[in-house]
Order: sequence, then C-alpha cells, then structure tokens
Amino acid sequence: MGLLLDVGTTTARAAPQAEATLRARVSSRIMQHTATAPEITQSRALASRSWARAVGDLRAGWQQRGLWGHLGWQDIKQGYRRSVIGPFWITISLGIQALGMGVLYAALFGQQLHNFLPYLAVGLIIWQFLAGCINEGAEVFIRNEGLIKHLPAPLSVHVFRLVWRQLLFFGHNALVWLALLVIFPRPLGWNVLLALPALAVIVLNGAWVAIVIGIIATRYRDVPPVSASIVTLMFFMTPIVWDYEQLRSRAGAMGQRARLAELNPFLHFVEILRRPMIGQSLEPRHWVVTLAITVLGWAAALLMLRNYRARVSYWV
Repeated sequence: MGLLLDVGTTTARAAPQAEATLRARVSSRIMQHTATAPEITQSRALASRSWARAVGDLRAGWQQRGLWGHLGWQDIKQGYRRSVIGPFWITISLGIQALGMGVLYAALFGQQLHNFLPYLAVGLIIWQFLAGCINEGAEVFIRNEGLIKHLPAPLSVHVFRLVWRQLLFFGHNALVWLALLVIFPRPLGWNVLLALPALAVIVLNGAWVAIVIGIIATRYRDVPPVSASIVTLMFFMTPIVWDYEQLRSRAGAMGQRARLAELNPFLHFVEILRRPMIGQSLEPRHWVVTLAITVLGWAAALLMLRNYRARVSYWV
C-alpha cells in the first residue's frame, strides 16, 4: 500500500515537470521560428527582385493579349453604350476641335488654312495619344485595384490594356487625317511609310511611361494631379498649335528662342510621326532623340518592375 502511494506521488510530481519541459520546448521552437521569420521574408523579397521576373511579367502580359485586347475594346464600347454613333464620337469631337482651333490660329499666325489645318489636326491626334498614356498611366494600377488583388495576372496586362485602348482612340482619330487628305490633297511620297515605325516607337514609349509613372503614383497619390498639370503645360510648350519651323526660320532673337523648343522631348515624338503624315521630309535628329529616350525609358521601367512589382498589390 505504501508502495502504491509512493508511485502516485512520484507520478504527480513528474506530470508538472513534463508539462513544463513541453512548454519550454514549444516556446523555444516558437522563438526559433520567430527569429527566422524576417530572414524568410527577406529571402522571399530578394527572390522577387530579379530581372528574370521583371522580364517574365512583360512576357506573360504579352501572352495574355487576348485578355487585355478584349478589355481595351470593351472600355471603349462601355463609354459609348446606347449611343447611336458610338465610338465615332471620338472622331467627330476631335474633328470639331481641330477645325475650330485651325481657323482661329491660322488667322492669328497668318497661315494658309489648307497647310495649317492638317498640321494642327495631326499634332492633336498624336498629342492625345501621348497625353492619354501619361494621364491614365498615372492611375493604371489604382483604377484596377480589384483586378490586381483578386486576379492572378501580370501587372503588364493592365499597362498593355491602357496602351491598346489609346491606340484604338488613335485609330478613330486618324479618320480625321484621312478626311483632310481628301479635302486638302497633298503629295506624301514614300516617306509616309515612316509613320508605321514612328507609331511603334511612340507606343513603346507609352508603355514604359505607364509602367514607371503608374508604380510611382500608386505609392504616392499626389502624382496623378501633378502629372496632369505638367501635361497641360507641355501642350502649350509643344508645337501643336504653333508652327515650330516657321518660328525657327525667323531671324533675330525669336528664331534663337524657338530653337530652345528642341529641349522639349515631346517635340521629337510629335515630329517623327507628324512629318511623314503631312508629307514633310525626314529629320534624323528627332529619331536619334526618341530612340535614346526609348532605351533609357525601358531600362527605368525594368528597374521599377524588378524592385517594386511585388509591392503594387499592397499599395493599391
């Protein structure tokens, strides 16, 4: 009987000791995992910051062109739902704008309407594409918050969707250019074929601009209104409604000041496409500047994708 009591007492004493030992082991394991959690997070962050993943995002986005192509077209159709004319309101509105501004500024600058109106209209067509990529690019990820959080798709899908939508707008607006060719016929020559590679260069720049400014604006929400103000200012500083070549050819201080417009990068992008579309000769300096900006811009876009692609879903 005494032996049984001793065994019971020993068991009762051993139970708290075993429990304490178990708690100590569990606590040590928890502390061990807690200590290694930052290392795991850091390793995952470093793994996500790779050039291969940045390029892979662009490649995967391009492979899903059926998705963003359909979404881009639906964006335009939704904007003109239940409209009789539909998306052709895009063409009509730009045609009215070009006609009104063309008559006014041709009289102010002493220009012949049949020369100045195509110059102005083509400039407006190109500018609307550039401005759309910048202004909408600043909110490309913010507006697609729901898709980014719930749809496992590359970030470049939203950028390609934006650029494709702006390209569709450009196609509708190009009908104004075709109409002006019929009303004010002019010889274009083989230089008009340069409009295709020029448009490709502008589209490539629209994509990298949307990536860079989109990621920055997602983190800092004051960027979209600032970029919109800058785009509005640059419209008047870019030769859209005024003839750059006319002012540059003047002698004296005015001609010298007009040459400062070469510092405006928008001028070169407008000129590489407008000149072949209105039958003017090729200027190599515009192509050199735009190609250099394209290379530097895509390097910046790849750097942004490499470093901050994984953070966009947390910033939106």
